[in-house]
Order: sequence, then structure tokens, then C-alpha cells
Amino acid sequence: MTSNMQSRAVLRTYPYWFYLPAAIVFGVFFLVPTGLSFYFSLTRWSLFDATFIGFDNYITFLEDPMLMSGLRNTVIYAVLTMGLKVIIALPLAMLLTSIIRLKGLLRSILFFPTLVSTIAIGITFAALMQPSAGLINTVLGSLGLPQPDWLGNPRLALYSVALVDVWRGIGIATVIFIAGISSIPQDYFEVARLEGGTWVKFRHVILPLCRNATFTVILLAFIGGLRSFDLIWAMTRGGPGFASDVLTSVIFKEYQAGFYGLSTAGNVVLFILVTIIIYPLMRFFNRMEIEL
Repeated sequence: MTSNMQSRAVLRTYPYWFYLPAAIVFGVFFLVPTGLSFYFSLTRWSLFDATFIGFDNYITFLEDPMLMSGLRNTVIYAVLTMGLKVIIALPLAMLLTSIIRLKGLLRSILFFPTLVSTIAIGITFAALMQPSAGLINTVLGSLGLPQPDWLGNPRLALYSVALVDVWRGIGIATVIFIAGISSIPQDYFEVARLEGGTWVKFRHVILPLCRNATFTVILLAFIGGLRSFDLIWAMTRGGPGFASDVLTSVIFKEYQAGFYGLSTAGNVVLFILVTIIIYPLMRFFNRMEIEL
């Protein structure tokens, strides 16, 4: 009897010991830095000292004219890149799961940009988009088409970088959709083929049964868009003017200027923004998955 009680006690306590290593790692690398960030955002600090100033950093940051421009650009950039990745990746995944030649090669080519350094991609496309000597405008000029200043025009700069981001990230989104489509039983496709072909297959089989894959792509692309920095910085450095500045580039410029407390407050603002947008979205998607 005592032995059975001891065995049950061991079974009850085992999960807590099992979670302990992960909890330590999570606490050290997430909770502690997050707590310190909140604290230092309320100070004027350097590497050697910190002076508590309350919410002055937040007030200054929110009054910064670059912030509203960066906030608007961040939302536009995240929504645009997320939407295009979903719209383009799903048809590509359908194509690459159909019966076509060189399917494996095409998948490798599509996934290749994901393996290349983001900075290298940014520098390469900045050269390709040069208004006078860039390859893109050279080709457009030979075809008699307009040759816009992709990165120098304030109206085009943010959208030009967003298109490069979509090109770079479309491989991951397509792979996720391929996994979702491949998990659907073939019987459904056979019925769809008999009922009406490609449109019926897309509308009544792939679209509803790939909903989890779609949710995953939307979340990953949206979070990536809200936090994007390296590609934008490599291509435009937030220019011309503030035209392609996002919150992360505004924060980085504050760090460069030596306003460490102010930039830390900006990081907290970004953290809160991402949480406010992503958490309800995740709850909504989880509820949709349960209903499925």
C-alpha cells in the first residue's frame, strides 16, 4: 500500500521536474531580459550608470515625429508582406504538389532565397534597383517601359523593400502549404476531380483542410513583418527621409545617437504592439482550429 502511494507521488511530481530545465532557460533568456528592459526604459542609462526618470522616455518617444511615420510603415509593411506571401505561396504549393516534371528541382529553387543572408539579399537588390545602372531598370528601358526610382522615391521605397521581403520569404510559406496539402487524404482529391476539377479541389478541399497551414503562415509572416529590420536597413536605411522607416529602424537610430533609455522604451513599445496584435490573432486562430 505504501509502495503504491510512493509510486503515485513520484508520478505526480515527475512533470514538474521535467519542466524545470525549460523553465530555467525561459526565465534566464526571456523573463529576466524582459524585466530589465522594462526597468531600463524608465531610466536614462549608459554602460556605467542609470538615472530613474519615470515615463519621460515614453513621452519623448511618442512625441517623436519619426514614431508615427514608423508605426504606420510597420503596419503597412507587415500587412502587405503577409498578404502577398499567403496569396502567392498557396497557388505555388498547389502547383508543386501536382503531377509536374522537375518538381523537386523547382521546390529547391523556390526555397533557395531563404538560405541566403538577408543582408546579402538587401545589398544585391539595392544594386539591381539602382535607377540608372540597375539591371531591373535597364531591362524595363529596353522594353520601353517606365524606369522608376525604386528606392529613392518616397512613395515607392517601402513597397519595393516589401516585394523583396516577399521574394525572400515565399519559400518558407510555400513549404508550410506543401506540408498542409500533403497531409490531406488523397480520397478527397479524387472526389473533387470527379465533381468539378481544380476549382472544386481548391474551394472545397485545399482551402478548408489547409486552414491550419494558412494560420501558421499568417502568424509567422505577420510577426516577421512587424519585427523586420535587417532587409530595410540594408536597402534604404529608412530613407529617403523617413519614407521606409519602421519602428525597429527608428529604435536603432536612437541607439546610434546614444539615447539608450529612449531606444529601450521604443523596444518596449514594439513588444507591446506585437503582443496586442498577435495575441488576439492567435486566440482567434486557436478557436477556429478547435471548431474544425
